[in-house]
Amino acid sequence: METFAVKTEFIFKGFFTVKAENEQQAIEAVEKHCGTVTGNIHTSLSDNCIDWVFDIHPDKVIKSVKQLKNKQV
Repeated sequence: METFAVKTEFIFKGFFTVKAENEQQAIEAVEKHCGTVTGNIHTSLSDNCIDWVFDIHPDKVIKSVKQLKNKQV
């Protein structure tokens, strides 16, 4: 059998509902205080400041496939 490197992206789509003074402040809050690690969404903002809705199953996108030379399984 040959070995292949399959570059893959998992994309979780959703939105954060943020209380902010303006659009730029809302963007900065999400950029600085929100993230995910293998599907576990987290934020350092308080619950009365933010909420979110995200699917639990991501979209899978195969970006490329490359056969690795001289590698067999």
